[in-house]
Amino acid sequence: MKITETIAAISSSAGNSGIGIIRISGDEAIEVADRVFKSHKNIRLKDVDSHTVHYGHIVDGDKIIDQVLVIVLKNPHSYTGEDTVEIDCHGGMLILKKVLELVLKNGAKAAEPGEFTKRAFLNGKLDLSQAEAVMDLINSKNNFALDSSINQLRGNISEEIKELRSSIIYHIAFIESALDDPEHISLDGYEDEINEMLNDNILRIKKMIKSFDNGKIMKEGVKTVILGKPNAGKSSLLNLMLGEERAIVTDIEGTTRDTLEENINLGGISLKIIDTAGIRNTDDKVEQIGVNKAKDMAKDADLIIFVADGSKELDDNDRDIINIIEDKPAIILINKSDINTVIDIDALKESSKRDVILFSAKEGHGIDVLEDKIEKMFYSGKVTYNDQIYITNARHKEALDNAYDSLCRVKESVDAGMPEDFYSIDLMDAYESLGLIIGESVEDDLVNEIFSKFCMGK
Repeated sequence: MKITETIAAISSSAGNSGIGIIRISGDEAIEVADRVFKSHKNIRLKDVDSHTVHYGHIVDGDKIIDQVLVIVLKNPHSYTGEDTVEIDCHGGMLILKKVLELVLKNGAKAAEPGEFTKRAFLNGKLDLSQAEAVMDLINSKNNFALDSSINQLRGNISEEIKELRSSIIYHIAFIESALDDPEHISLDGYEDEINEMLNDNILRIKKMIKSFDNGKIMKEGVKTVILGKPNAGKSSLLNLMLGEERAIVTDIEGTTRDTLEENINLGGISLKIIDTAGIRNTDDKVEQIGVNKAKDMAKDADLIIFVADGSKELDDNDRDIINIIEDKPAIILINKSDINTVIDIDALKESSKRDVILFSAKEGHGIDVLEDKIEKMFYSGKVTYNDQIYITNARHKEALDNAYDSLCRVKESVDAGMPEDFYSIDLMDAYESLGLIIGESVEDDLVNEIFSKFCMGK
């Protein structure tokens, strides 16, 4: 696709900084830059080599706007695959805006969100999964998400998808050729050959699909819901984990009536911690709304921390919470362990089938044990990160699901002894579904939607 418009945008983060960057890309990027840049050596950017840096000033007529460094990257060896100029200005937002306005006045068009990366995709510098990884990399909240995004940007998902598609298209072509020229291409014994491909590809796709839950946690963080009765110590736990007094703590039951959400990084894992209203039977309509909201939050939680008051016997409200966490990953904290604990710990472990940690919100005892337990659950348990492929994108997951279903239908046709021409339709469906992931068969509207979610200047 040939794109002729030259675009420009501020590509550094908002706010004042030491250096700010204006990026220009397109057929006239170098000419536009030459109109506003005066080199210290009185040279023109159109005459310089690619991948060179030049010192000078941005000028508006005779007026100097800023002292800058300009980087020239000529096509096709640039991020977008087009002629690209990056102007390194001083990082004040007023200066950056003035330079950008001057660039736009001299022939460039304001870039849309994600338009530079969109051009990199359209010009074949990145496939669609790699382009999406760029935004995931920018938005990474933890080490797992960062490593996964880098691997995806390097092409680990792309290579896997290309290998799968290559094996599928081979069989589509073989079947079509054999049907067109049966005298020279025989299908005798072909059932074993296609079964081998199907078994291998179905297994590989299934493995990627199964990685999605872990990948989603890696990308978005562990949704951690704190449950407990009023005054059990939920808000105190949140404050301890954050290291600041974020939640209001009083001796009055029912102080927390709505959810409070915060994010922390624990050993490279992001936790999205949600403090909730105390769960109990109440006639207070407002408090009951908070209780119901807490129970709804627990349904979608990746991890539940149940805080129980160790100075009181368990009651029906506690047992209600134990029922809520029955099928969820959960840890039980027995708070107020600095005073006499009356709860039967062994009985609680037996009835809940959960680990129980003695904890004191007042003294801070047990918080290190809790953090260690969470790390072990998600490092050595569900979400241990290594070089395997993790699917973190719901769009990719949907395409893999469709490809998996299509190959399973081919497998059923083979097992049922159907004629070979029945295989081609479902094989092609699988091939095209996988193509959606890397952008080989994707509608313009979807491409525009994906890149509209990017930040400006990327």
